[in-house]
Parts: sequence; structure tokens; C-alpha cells
Amino acid sequence: MAGNDWINSYLEAILDVGPGIDDAKSSLLLRERGRFSPTRYFVEEVITGFDETDLHRSWARAQATRSPQERNTRLENLCWRIWNLARQKKQLEGEQAQRMAKRRLERERGRREAVADMSEDLSEGEEGDTVGDFLAHGESNRGRLPRISSVETMEAWASQQKEKKWYIVLISLHGLIRGENMELGRDSDTGGQVKYVVELARALGSMPGVYRVDLLTRQVSSLEVDWSYGEPTEMLPPRNSEGLNEMGESSGAYIIRIPFGPRDKYIPKELLWPYLSEFVDGALSHIIQMSKVLGEQVGGGHPVWPVAIHGHYADAGDSAALLSGALNVPMLFTGHSLGRDKLEQLLRQGRLSRDEINSTYKIMRRIEAEEISLDASETVITSTRQEIEEQWRLYDGFDPILGRKLRARIRRNVSCYGRFMPRMAVIPPGMEFHHIVPHDGDMDGEMEGNEDGKSPDPHIWGEIMRYFTNPRKPMILALARPDPKKNLMTLVKAFGECRPLQELANLTLIMGNRDDVDEMSSTSASVLLSILKLIDKYDLYGQVAYPKHHKQSDVPDIYRLAAKTKGVFINPAFIEPFGLTLIEAAAHGLPIVATRNGGPVDIHRVLDNGLLVDPHNQQSIADALLKLVADKQLWSKCRANGLKNIHLFSRPEHCKTYLTKIASCKPRQPRWLRNDDDDENSESDSPNDSLRDIQDISLNLKFSLDGDKNVGKENGDGSLDLDDRKSKLETAVLSWSRGVQKTTQKSGSTDKGDQNSGAGKFPALRRRKYMFVIAVDCGALSESVKRIFDALEKEKAEGSIGFILATSFNLSELHSFLVSERLNPIDFDAFICNSGGDLYYSSLHSDENPFIVDLYYHSHIEYRWGGEGLRKTLVRWAASITDKKGDDKEHIVVEDEKNSADYCYSFKVCRPGVVPPVRELRKVMRIQALRCHVIYCQNGSKINVIPVLAARCQALRYLYLRWGMDLSKVVVFVGESGDTDYEGLLGGVHKSVILKGVCSGESSQLHANRSYPLTDVVAFDNPNLIQTSEDCSSAELRESLEKLGVLKS
Repeated sequence: MAGNDWINSYLEAILDVGPGIDDAKSSLLLRERGRFSPTRYFVEEVITGFDETDLHRSWARAQATRSPQERNTRLENLCWRIWNLARQKKQLEGEQAQRMAKRRLERERGRREAVADMSEDLSEGEEGDTVGDFLAHGESNRGRLPRISSVETMEAWASQQKEKKWYIVLISLHGLIRGENMELGRDSDTGGQVKYVVELARALGSMPGVYRVDLLTRQVSSLEVDWSYGEPTEMLPPRNSEGLNEMGESSGAYIIRIPFGPRDKYIPKELLWPYLSEFVDGALSHIIQMSKVLGEQVGGGHPVWPVAIHGHYADAGDSAALLSGALNVPMLFTGHSLGRDKLEQLLRQGRLSRDEINSTYKIMRRIEAEEISLDASETVITSTRQEIEEQWRLYDGFDPILGRKLRARIRRNVSCYGRFMPRMAVIPPGMEFHHIVPHDGDMDGEMEGNEDGKSPDPHIWGEIMRYFTNPRKPMILALARPDPKKNLMTLVKAFGECRPLQELANLTLIMGNRDDVDEMSSTSASVLLSILKLIDKYDLYGQVAYPKHHKQSDVPDIYRLAAKTKGVFINPAFIEPFGLTLIEAAAHGLPIVATRNGGPVDIHRVLDNGLLVDPHNQQSIADALLKLVADKQLWSKCRANGLKNIHLFSRPEHCKTYLTKIASCKPRQPRWLRNDDDDENSESDSPNDSLRDIQDISLNLKFSLDGDKNVGKENGDGSLDLDDRKSKLETAVLSWSRGVQKTTQKSGSTDKGDQNSGAGKFPALRRRKYMFVIAVDCGALSESVKRIFDALEKEKAEGSIGFILATSFNLSELHSFLVSERLNPIDFDAFICNSGGDLYYSSLHSDENPFIVDLYYHSHIEYRWGGEGLRKTLVRWAASITDKKGDDKEHIVVEDEKNSADYCYSFKVCRPGVVPPVRELRKVMRIQALRCHVIYCQNGSKINVIPVLAARCQALRYLYLRWGMDLSKVVVFVGESGDTDYEGLLGGVHKSVILKGVCSGESSQLHANRSYPLTDVVAFDNPNLIQTSEDCSSAELRESLEKLGVLKS
């Protein structure tokens, strides 16, 4: 990597010992290249982008070898390794080019097909190919970010928001999060994101129109961390007294810590994935309870649901998507750093293979979580345009060109045929500036003031200045972790090789906290040692400070010291996603020198308070620093510009823009009406929907036993059979009414001995002590149901437990199964059908119709459902999956129109072993901006495509939300394998029982081509999960339930 001085030194040594190496044994690379600059070649062409730690160690050993012959042998071997590195780099570049070409072709093909489906002729507004035109909502690259121009504008805006009482939920899961004394830099998970989300929550909590903000994170009760991280709730008081006005009983900002994962361990983010479902269930419980509390305070008795759930980073994005689907509320997402970009960087380094990268970083699970976040988000918030142009466009679910076409059609009120693209909003992070007073004096004046008895200098000043021979010289300040990406070694080298800069300035490196270099991570220790060697090489003692410790509260004082000496702040990182330190430095009156790669470009465009440099160009860095330090007039101008424009990055401004984006989201919340006064005892609430209301939300009412799809379809002339459809709708409403018309009485009037009769209240699942969900896939469902019923015969007869059947069957297949197995529909309280696309309850009037559809479930899951546009694309995909046999083509996947439903498109798979893996079909749909959940089921013989936020596990969360079914009292039975949504059934606060020997091999082919192993998402050491013995009996199954604490011995 450019800037690693040892590369130059060992190459120079190789040249120095050239005569001592026999020509016959000389390096092939040096011999064949002839006259050229090996230093420049290796540094700029070979080493750049690779992790050369091993080469560095080899060079250190060679340098320490006394024997000339052995030293020459080591150097020759080193040359061969570098030559091999050159070959490896060329190979990786070729592979990367192939990946990019493949992605480009897939994107272009998907875009063509999407445009072809949108049959209306494109207008001029839908044409164009330049990325700059496709940024969020048509923002121009040249235009500045929209800003508040005056205090009066902010006050006018604030007065408009006062009547609102918003509830906002933020999620940030990894790292150690608390409101005060944040341990930033303690580990790689506790960094800038932690500070950002805490301060965002604090600032939002004091904004007009926002009643409450909850920042959800993980509760860590471990001896290795401070006790404060185990506190369930922590209030975040406003930084100034203005935010204390009009506070309500539960208003303000809070950190809410949800327990999930190992209770006594603090684990890195890569190991959190298997426990996310547990977090989602805990967060869902908190949000529901808080919504009721806020409803009593400011909602007139009606629950106040979150206006948005905002996930930060991939793990929180995945969780926010599930919560958004469970609650039917809008979702926002901020990636902070993105998995695909990191994967590309790691592959370019060549140190780890793809499998090793995935094993270490769980990178494929992270990428899938980011794709899911794109599917579910209304708005994706970024800090810079660079993140959109160079990082998000790597994802299947985001295409700026197609996004612009869709927005043009939306503006013209033209159908997009079921296609959706999340909005990209650039909102730079904000800061609090009210406590910052830029220093206007100089070093001499301050020293004299202190002698006259003024307050002493901050302690950290003494810690820094003790390093300097002349502490009054301007200070060049860099504040970053000792990470290769931060490029601090190039900075030290630039300073060391520029004598005029050394004469005019000192250099201060704030590189986190350390006690012992040997206790640091290998990467950080390597960077720090390299810097110390450079200081020694250039004899920079007395000119460079590198203090071992500093507190977070010391950082403003460090900026003040640099400004007092008329110094400069520098961020020389190779790529900087945003650069919050640049804003902090500008607020303290420091001109900046920053990398031209990433967020600093946007910051410089607004502040105009310094210079941008090429981080790979050492001379460019030295020249920029020297120019600002030497030219006092330029220094003063940059300082003045920064202070004049810094309010544009204030936290109130950031929050105002943020809230404006939330306001632009289409409001969503649970659709049914709650009767809170009778919530404790009532078994159901009246639908209170007119026939028109039901038609408006396009509910799937085709629940007749023959599964006929012809009802309500278009006639030959294109008209709808309205009489038939109206009849069907009326029948549905009457069926529902018969099930709920007797539920207005108090539960105390129900005959407890007749809970399974028609006199019982609907739905019965609200009365159950435990709910048992049978979600066994493959062909073992029949035997499993009988075994489970036998094991629970006593409790079933008492009526204390209930059963839910969760399956990929449609209603017709379900009825056939029940009839063939001689099961009565009222043996089950609910049926989750079509892999989560439909929800039914058993009817008390089984003679007329044994099933009642939940009219609200479809409106709950229909978010971004592609409808007919999705179906046509799926049919076209199915037609492309063929097996050529001579001149004939055998279709492998065919549409199963008879067994499809309004919210589940089904396809038959004729040859399961030949069909592409499920991830390929998901990819095809995402590229075309179609958001859906693809599930391979029934041993791979069937494909169900349902709404993107629907699933069997999500249907259970819906039952909790709608009917109060306690998820901790739910037991889910599954086999050893299952459909491709199998993993979602194994996590959460519910109990899971894996039936050994059931589905042990039949469905393995469905999971053989997973992007990530099942262990990345399922915690098999979870105490709520138990595996039975092979082909266990009913008695053994009962023993397993006793071990889980569900049944008493």
C-alpha cells in the first residue's frame, strides 16, 4: 500500500545487494524487467490494495540476518513472493472485471424487461443515462443540499409541527451504547455510529412535533463491560434547556435495551445474526406496550404507532424490516458501511478467499440483510452522494436509472406495474454547536492570561504539548484510529520529507487509546509501530505528538488547542464515507485538508474552508498543509468560511430535514379498530368495515374449498363480473359476522365448559395457555400431526392449549389434507396458508364453511405487492427455465394458476433438481424492482411467491399484535429441514422443537445453494430450542416439552 516505507526500504536493499546475488539465481522479475523503477512499480502497481503484513515480517527477518548469503537467499525468496503477488493481483482484477460485467449485463437485461412491461411510451422525462441525474428525487450534483436559510425559517417550521405527537423508533444493535461517557474506540463495533445514533435520538426527542423517540439496542449484562449497559432504560436529556419545554409523562428520548443473545456475554456484531429474531420479538412487545401508553397520554385512547422505524447498519436494517412488516409501519434505513463494498475491497486485497471472508465477517448474510432493507424501506438515508453512486448501485435492489423512470411515471400518475424503488435521501449528520466558542486569541496571549490567574489549561493540552520542543508552532491535527484505511503513515511520511513544513508546524496524531502496544489488535499495532519507525527514521522527536490516552470529553479541547496555534485539521483517509471530524474541526475554527474520495467532497462544497488532496499523493498532502500553514491570509479566509457556513450542518437542521423525509412517507399502521376499554376481556373486535372498504383494500376473498380463481376475473370483454364478485364479498362479510357477532359480551359470560362449541368466543386462540404451531414441511406432516396430538391429548381435551397449522398449502390443499387425515378443522384455532400469504380461523359454523379469512391480514401484508405486473414477470421467468432435449424444450417451471391466490402466486416445479436456487429468482425480481418473498416448498416441487414482508413467522407476530397471543407461550414444531423460509421459524422468544428424522433429507437440496450456512442465522445452542431423538414416540415428545418447561412432569 502506498505510504508503507518498509516497501521502499526492502526494494532498495534488493538493488543494493544486486552484485552479491549470482545472475543465475537472480529474481526472474528483476531480470526480465531490465531497467525500470522497481520501487515505483511495486508500490504503485503490485502492493497497492493488498495486505502485505506477511511480506513485512519476511523483510524484517531478512534485514536482521547477519549472514550475507542467507540474507541474499531471503531477499530472492521475497522477490519471488512479490512476483506471485503481482500474478495474484492480475487474477483478482480479472475476476472483478468479470463480476462487474456480469452485474452490468444482468442490470441492463432486467431494466429492458421492466421497461417493456411498462407498456406506455417513454417520455423525454424518462430518458437518460448519467448517474448524476438519478440521485434522490432528481437532486442535481451541482446544487447544494437544501438548507434552512434563517432562524425565522426554523421557527416558522417549528410552529407548524407543534400539533403533531410523533413516536419514532431507532434501532442500532451492535457495540456499547449509552448516553454519556461513550467508550468510542473501545472496539471496532463502538465507533462513530454509536455516537451518531445517540445524538440523533437526543436531538429528535427535543424537536417540535416529536413526542417520544426510542433507541433500541442490545442489553449487555456482562462482567466484562460496565453495569450501565445492562440497564433496561436510559433517558437521554436534551443538551440545552430549550428541549425541556412541554415535556409529557413519557415524552423525550430514551435508550431501550432489549435482552437477546447470550445474557452474560458481549459479542461482536458478526455473531449477533442468529439472535435477531429474538430481538424482533422483544422490540415488538415493547413497541406495542409503548403505543398503548402513548395512546392514553396523547392519542385519545387509541394506540400511537411509530411514524417510522429506522434501522442503522445491516443487522438493525434486517430487524427493522421484520418489525415494519409486523406492525405495518414505514421503515427507513441507513447503512453506515455496506457489505458489498467491503466484500469487493477484501477480494481485491487477495488475503482471504470468498469462503474465508464469509466465515470471518458473515458477509453474505450481511449483504442479504441490506437487500431486504432495500426491499422494505420507504427511504434510504445516506451521508453523501458517493455512497449512492459507488456503493448502493452495487446492489440488486437499487438501480438509479430504473428508479428515475419509475419516479417519472409516478409524477405523471402512470402505473409502474408493481415496481418499487426506495428513495435515496442525502442528509449529512448534524452537530450541536451551541456549546462551541471558537478561539480568537493566540498562544502567547493565552499563556499571559494564565499567568494573570485565569483558569488553567485543560489537562490534555499538557499531555500533547510535552511532546514538542516549540509548542507555539501551528499544530497539524489528525484524529483517527490506527487503521491502514486512515492513511496516517502517508501523512507522517509527507511531514517527515518536507523540511519547510517541519520548520513551520508540529504534528499531533490522536490515535485512540492504548495501554500496551502488545495488547492492541495486530492491524492497529502494525500501523502504530510503522508510524513510530517513521518518526525515528526522519528524526521527528520534538515535532510529533502521539498521546496514549484521551477522553471523549477531551476532543473539543484538542480542537481548541489546534485552533489556538492557528493550525490545520487533516483527514487523509483513502476513502472517507462522510467525515464528521471535518465538521467538528470547522466548528472550532480549523481549516481542513481532506481526502478527495467520499464525503469530504460534499462537506467542502458547502463549507469551502480548506483543500482536497489525493490521499495516495504524498507530495500533494505536504503542499496543501504547507500552503495553509504558511499563508495566513488563506488560513483566515478558510477559517471564516467554515465558521460562517457551519450552521448548515447543525443538528436541528439535520433533524428538520430528517423529519421532512418521514413526513413524505405514506402513513401506515394496523388497520383494525381496537376497543381498548374492553381489551382485557374481549375476544374479538368488530371489523366495522363497509363493503366498499373491503373492496378498496383488495382483500383476497377466494376461500371456497375448490380454490377457484375464476371468481371476479375479467370477462372476455375486459369487464368484471361485478355481481359474482359482490356476492362473494357479501358472503365473506356474513361468514365473518357469524363468527364475531356474539363476541360483544364479557368473557365472564362464556360457558367455560363449552369452549369448543359454537357458544365460545372467536377467535379461540386468545383463551389458550399455550399455542402449538405445527410447521412441519415435506411429506411428514400427517404423521407429525398425529404424534403431536397424541402427546398433548390430555391438554387438548381440557381446552387449555390450541393448535395452529402453518403450511405452504393453499386452502383447497389444506381442506383435502384435513379430510384425508380425518381431522376436524376446529382441532386448529388458525391456519397459516400459502407460506404466510393467507390467514384463516376455524369457523364455529363448520357445516356452512369451515374456514374464515382474516380480512385485515391482507391489508397488513400488501405493502409493495406487485400484483399482476409481478405475476407476468414470474411467468416469463418460468418460461425461460427449460431443458433442451434435441429440438424440443421441456419446461421445468409452469404456472399453477388454479392454486394461486391474490397474495400468493404458485408455480409447479417439474424437476426440482434442475431449477435455479431460490436466491437467483430473488435476484431477478429485485433487479426489476419487484419486491416479493420467494419460497421453494414441498420438497422443491412448488414455488410460492408472496408479499415481501409476509412469512409464516411474520403471521405469528401478526396474531400477537392482533389478538395478544403471547409469543413466549408459543411452541413451534419443525423438521430437520423444510421450505426455504425454514430458518425464520427457529428463532425468537417462542420455543422450537426440531423433530429428528423428519424432513432429514428430502429438502436438503433446497438449502444446498444457500448464500450462507444455516448456523449463521440459527442459534442451535438456544435454550428455547430442543431436538428430539430420532423418530421419537409421543411419550418422548412429551418429555421434550417438559424439558422446555411447557408441560409439567
